[in-house]
Formats: sequence, C-alpha cells, structure tokens
Amino acid sequence: MPPRRPNPPTAAPPPEGPLTVESLGGEGDGVVRAPGGRVLHVAGVLPGEVIRLGPGPDGPVLLSVEASSPDRRSPPCSHFGRCGGCALQHWEDAAALAWKIDRLRATLALERLETDILPVARTSPGGRRRAALHARRGPSRGEARLGFKARRSWTLVEISGCAVLDPAIVWALPLLRRLAAPLLEHPKSAPALHVTVTDDGLDIDVTGVEARSGGLSADARQDIAAMAAEGGLARLTLAGDILFLQRQPGVRLGRARVALPAGAFLQADPVAEAAMVAEAVIAAGGARRIADLFCGVGTFTFPLAELAPVLAVDGSAPAIRALTGAISTAPGLHGITAEARDLFRRPVSAVELRRTDVVLFDPPRAGAIAQTAEIAQSGAARVIGVSCNPATFARDARRLVDEGFRLDRIRPVDQFLWSPHLELVGIFSR
Repeated sequence: MPPRRPNPPTAAPPPEGPLTVESLGGEGDGVVRAPGGRVLHVAGVLPGEVIRLGPGPDGPVLLSVEASSPDRRSPPCSHFGRCGGCALQHWEDAAALAWKIDRLRATLALERLETDILPVARTSPGGRRRAALHARRGPSRGEARLGFKARRSWTLVEISGCAVLDPAIVWALPLLRRLAAPLLEHPKSAPALHVTVTDDGLDIDVTGVEARSGGLSADARQDIAAMAAEGGLARLTLAGDILFLQRQPGVRLGRARVALPAGAFLQADPVAEAAMVAEAVIAAGGARRIADLFCGVGTFTFPLAELAPVLAVDGSAPAIRALTGAISTAPGLHGITAEARDLFRRPVSAVELRRTDVVLFDPPRAGAIAQTAEIAQSGAARVIGVSCNPATFARDARRLVDEGFRLDRIRPVDQFLWSPHLELVGIFSR
C-alpha cells in the first residue's frame, strides 16, 4: 500500500482584535506583531494605523482599517490593491519619500557610511516609457487578457489604464490586447510584451512564446504584422527577431541619435534619466579621460563625451554596436572608444584605468563588486556610482571607501513612482 500523502499545510488563522502597524517593510508592506510575537506583513496599510485582519487563502489579509494614518490618501489608480505594479499609491508623496530616504540612510549605516543626501529628483505620473505587459488567454478563443501580475502571485490583473505609464502606452492597450491573442496559439506560451516609447513610436519585443514546438505559425506572424501596421507601431520583434518594422526606433542621448536594438535597456523615465545625467556631468567636470562602465546604449557616454574622451564598456554586444553606430550623429565630441565585454567575468583592470581620472559605473541590481575592486585600485580621482539598489551600492561603496575614497554626496532619484524602490547617483573623490 503506497504511503499516505500528508495533508497540505493550512493557513494560520488571523489574530483576533485590533492590531497596530509598527512600520513598513522593504517591499512596502505593513509590519504587524500579533499576540504571541508572530510577525505579519500586510499590504495596503501605513505606519501607526490600527487594523483588523481576516482569513485569506494564504494567511491573514486586511479586513478593515479602524484608525487611519493622517498621511493616507485615495489611490489615483482604480487597479491599486489588486495590481502588483504599485505598492504606495495610498500614501501621501512627502511621507512616502521621507520613508524612502530613511531606508537609504539605514542601508548606508549598515556599511558604516554617512554622507550628504541631496534633495530627491522627483518624477511624475504618466512618465514611465517602459513596461512589461503580460498576456494570458481570454474568456473566448482568440481573445487575450493583458496586464500586470498581482503582488507575489502569477495571477494576472487585467488593466484598462495606468497612472504611471506614458499615455502613448495606455492609449495603445486595446491594440496590444488584440496583438497578444495570436501569441497564445501554443498552450504553453506565456507572452510578455516589453513596450518602449521611442522618438519614432512604440517599440515592442515579445518574450515567453513557446519556441520548442516551432514557434509562431506563419498565419499568426501575418496577423501580428497586419495589426502592428494598422496600429502604427515602429517595430515589433519576437525575442529579438523582427516580425514587423515600419520605422527604426531610436532616442536622443546627449547630442547623439541612437538606433535602439531590440529589447534595449533605457532608464524607465526620461525625467529621471535627465536628473542622473546632470548629476554625473557636474561631477565629471574638468576630467581629462572618463570611463563609462556598464554603459548600455550610451545614456551617460554621449553627455560625458562632451567633456572628455570616454572609454565605454558593456556586456551587451548589440548595445555597443548601437552606441558605436550613433557616434557619427553627434559632432563635436571628444572621442568615444567602445568595447563589448563581460564586466563580471573580466572587469576593466586598474592597469587599463591608469590614465583615467573619472570612472562612472552603472551596474544592474546585483552591483559590481569585482569591477569596484579594480576601480578602487586605479588612479581615478573621482568615481560616479549609479545604482537601482541601495544595498549593493552600499556594499560597493564600502570597498571604495576602504581604499581611500570619500563618499561626498548622493542624489536620490524617485524613478519608480509609488514603489519602494529608489535610484541614486553617488559621487566619490580621493
């Protein structure tokens, strides 16, 4: 007789009576301490609020707010609370920003770092030019649902609008929903439409389409191309392969006009990008030679090349080709040398940086500990660290400080509106 399978664990019952929200955790959930010491994380609540919890399928959920925070407000988006894209729409902006800065200071303190924190560079609703929209099968054959995932879930929340996204993406949602339907012809496909607003229209790269069975049929490709043409898209690619091209999508970076490769990374909000670039240009003033590491398609490279010659290095060969191809569109620069190179496995060495007096590095969320070690040993007089993760920034900053640098200041950038995330530009000097 086969062994009996254990029953699946049941969710713990919610604590009885009112509870006070002590603080917010790193993902924006309220931290509540129940009788007996059990710590719970509850979405949609604010520090100091008195709440009651009820039973949910995966544990206690918010039942009611008995006493609200004076900083609570009505969320500007009707999807808030179900959609996982935003976590802080119910909090007044000033209070939310103060919380983000407190978290930044605490993160720096863990690495024994203190510095001047400049006023936050703010972004506004409707400014985000990039989005990853997920598609799932609709109620009828040939229909698709399109939206964002619910928080900590694979469940799709279909959206009809979004307070964060550029209006060009919101306006295109009906078209994108129709366009997604042919992408679902294989039952294992779970497409994501990576949409970018460019100077030439919408650029869309699709991932998550089942490829082992042969990929999209010829009919599906034809239908998608026809809809893309009807909707006036600039380009549509499937994991980088062109399905439709009406105009080469591009953006202006400094003086350069950059033709974007499929799926290219750009800063999410042009206002945030401009604030970060301005901070970097100020810090690099007077440089004789600059290195831009993790340069992408040249967000910082082209503005910095107006000051001095730049060595631009990134792990993406398509990004480096796009950067190199754009150099001729930007007259009057001091010169750019570009190289495709895996900076995690083969960082630019201190010897290679020996004639460089300013280094900018803008790594992904994991940070760049190996590259930081080489920068620390180089002869650079100033370092500019751009980061989307204060924790890994603080770790890398500690290495620079231990080798004789001083963290002069940080410019926080609230690029991801109504989320717990905070970008920053940190300026170091010897």
